[in-house]
Amino acid sequence: MTRDRVARGLIAALLPMLAATCAQAPKADYPAAPVPFTDVHLTDVFWAPRLDANRTVTIPHIFKENEDTGRVKNFELAEAAQAGAPGGKFCTRFPFDDSDVYKIIEAASYALATHADAELDQRVDGLIAKIAAAQEPDGYLYTSRTIGGPPPQDWLGKERWSHLYMSHELYNLGHLYEAAAAHFQATFKKSLLDIAVKSADLVAKEFGPAKRTNPPGHEEIEIGLVKLYRVTGTRKYLDLANWFIDARGKTEGRIPYERDGRQELLYGEYAQDDKPLVEQTTAVGHAVRAGYLYAGAADVAALTGNAAYIAALDKIWADMVGTKLYVTGGIGAAGGWEGYGPPYRLPNASAYAETCANIATFLWNSRMQRLELDGKYADVMERILYNGVLSGISLSGDRFFYPNPLASFGQHERVPWFSCACCPPNVARILASVPGYFYAATSDKVYVNLYAQGTGKMKAGGTDLELAQTTDYPWKGDIKIEVKPAKAAHFTLAVRIPGWALNRPVPSDLYSYPEPAEGAPSLKLNGEPVALGLDKGYALIARTWKAGDVVELSLPMPVRRVVANEAVEADRGRVAVERGPLVYCAEWTDNDGRVSNLVLADGAQLAIEPRPDLLGGVVVIKGAAEAVSEKAGKIVAEKKPITLIPYYAWANRGKGEMAVWLAREAGKARVAREPGLSAKAKVHASEGAVYPGRANDQFEPESSDDAAGYMHWWPKKGTAEWLEYGFDAPVRVAESSVYWFDDTGGGECRVPASWRILYKSGQDWIPVKAAGEYAVVKDAWNTVKFAPIRTSALRLEIQLQKDWSAGIHEWKIK
Repeated sequence: MTRDRVARGLIAALLPMLAATCAQAPKADYPAAPVPFTDVHLTDVFWAPRLDANRTVTIPHIFKENEDTGRVKNFELAEAAQAGAPGGKFCTRFPFDDSDVYKIIEAASYALATHADAELDQRVDGLIAKIAAAQEPDGYLYTSRTIGGPPPQDWLGKERWSHLYMSHELYNLGHLYEAAAAHFQATFKKSLLDIAVKSADLVAKEFGPAKRTNPPGHEEIEIGLVKLYRVTGTRKYLDLANWFIDARGKTEGRIPYERDGRQELLYGEYAQDDKPLVEQTTAVGHAVRAGYLYAGAADVAALTGNAAYIAALDKIWADMVGTKLYVTGGIGAAGGWEGYGPPYRLPNASAYAETCANIATFLWNSRMQRLELDGKYADVMERILYNGVLSGISLSGDRFFYPNPLASFGQHERVPWFSCACCPPNVARILASVPGYFYAATSDKVYVNLYAQGTGKMKAGGTDLELAQTTDYPWKGDIKIEVKPAKAAHFTLAVRIPGWALNRPVPSDLYSYPEPAEGAPSLKLNGEPVALGLDKGYALIARTWKAGDVVELSLPMPVRRVVANEAVEADRGRVAVERGPLVYCAEWTDNDGRVSNLVLADGAQLAIEPRPDLLGGVVVIKGAAEAVSEKAGKIVAEKKPITLIPYYAWANRGKGEMAVWLAREAGKARVAREPGLSAKAKVHASEGAVYPGRANDQFEPESSDDAAGYMHWWPKKGTAEWLEYGFDAPVRVAESSVYWFDDTGGGECRVPASWRILYKSGQDWIPVKAAGEYAVVKDAWNTVKFAPIRTSALRLEIQLQKDWSAGIHEWKIK
């Protein structure tokens, strides 16, 4: 990267800020400003290769996927439709697919701000030209409506803005505005900014007091409008963001929309619209929507001094971090609505923890840190970033996770793309801007929030300042910070002491370390010990700094066991393992193909081992465990070694078992069963069955809503279905046991209305002579005995309940 390129990027970033100040200076702002990612250069072995892979692999990959899947063509079709070309049809599945194009432009713009790339610059310019041509004359931009024809989903409404609950019209624009701000600041070109301003002016004309009063169903435009305000200085964009937030939970003036055949005004908890934000006290609903709302509200609160917003955000944050945060930093336990579940409901294998939700919550916490200058928010940022965000992308940079579960039985696999592809470009834009989250600064205080080898440039104490970190973080906890002011200056260096180093994994009682800490953090200034003197999680060093001053922070990094609050039912009797900011997991390929049957007893020794040859270079944790299995009909526990890898690195070596939470005692492990008669069967099922082979995979469930190895017929409902076991030679059978899958509260599968067993005789299917009733019970084996039969095939027939689907965890026969 050339110096003139850096200078150009800095000018591009500074000029719009100056223009905004001249246009109308905000009365308030964040107490601390982020140090721009263009001024932070990471040179370590952990982040630097990832940022390079993001620029050279991930961003080009996503550009190609946007083109190959028709997302770019949608803009071309919108242009053609305006020219009167007939017969156009929206190419993709969702009306929010436009946003995937905007997000990758944002990511590419961040890359252009730090690395000159004429080819990428030209590619972005070409895409912007297509967007400009797709925009309608008055500024409206939403390709699925402009193209016309059959809508991709029944979410559009009959006219503009008429179904904001699900249309994503305003959501798309939020990502457009973010991309426009990023592109202008990176390139100093106004091509995309002009499109965004034209759109935002239309939105401001259409929405507000005495105008349309329906807020967006999916929040995001609030963040984008604030960024437009910062770039242009146009106050009405900030006011509109504020108004959209205030409009939530209020019915006055709203246009009704149709949902499930009813006319509704409010969107409900799902969209954080059951009550005004200032009255909300808990994190609810769709987790991505929530995270974007909370981040946007923090922006508006900072710029307007809205204390009521801050008070509400504090309460919601406490609920989130105290009852709804996964140990990996993942957010959202309920896949049924991609969002928050009830307090302490944090299942592992069915954890949703959508990558976008994790990113949205990361963005919210980064804003809370700058708003309240409290290290607890940086603690959550770090946990999410190193675990919940990085797990969403493969080490190769071109495979992704949408949900990020904490346990797997081989059903999870990273893929190149999704039909709903919000996560890949979201990861790309966050990784491209990661250096911008390391530091925040006021005029006389610099906050060091994250650690990695590299340099950061900023102003403090009235002078230019460079901080240079030397460290092997996150593998080692020794950090040297060289303080390099251009001239001697007085300011405070606020060095974050992570919660995990203070015997507190998260800033609540949701998780804790059951064993005493080994060692304590220590700080030195120019070789002399300094008292930590913590203030909101930061060690403050106030002095007149001069070139050559050195701060040395030592953070002991022992292997730590983690236990969950007893209210988290899924984790009772289980233990997780972490070291420093990294959560670890056991994966099949390191542990003889199976991990669900492992027991990590309290007191079992665990030790680290650097593995530069493994998974891009990691530190693994090794120790002794027990494997619980069935042998000759008896349950036995045998000692065996265990290897743990960083959670972010799992699923890079194929499909198989994985577990973050390991059993602490044999009763919590899943027994590795000897193959029974059912395991020898060939499985067939009625049309529409999903994963029928899981019915005899020998994974015995803990409950009906257990996510381990179930098959199902969803979305079929109220139908008659069947599952069949076939054998190479006739077998004798006299008993059948079924464990039903039922995800009440999270999905649409329920125990069936009825079932029965039939056996094959010649070409006929004959009902068995059952000795009792065919029970239909949740959370238990439903067993029926019958007169012994000899057959080459057995069939389980079920009748689904009206309006419900059904599934099966396991079908055993004897």
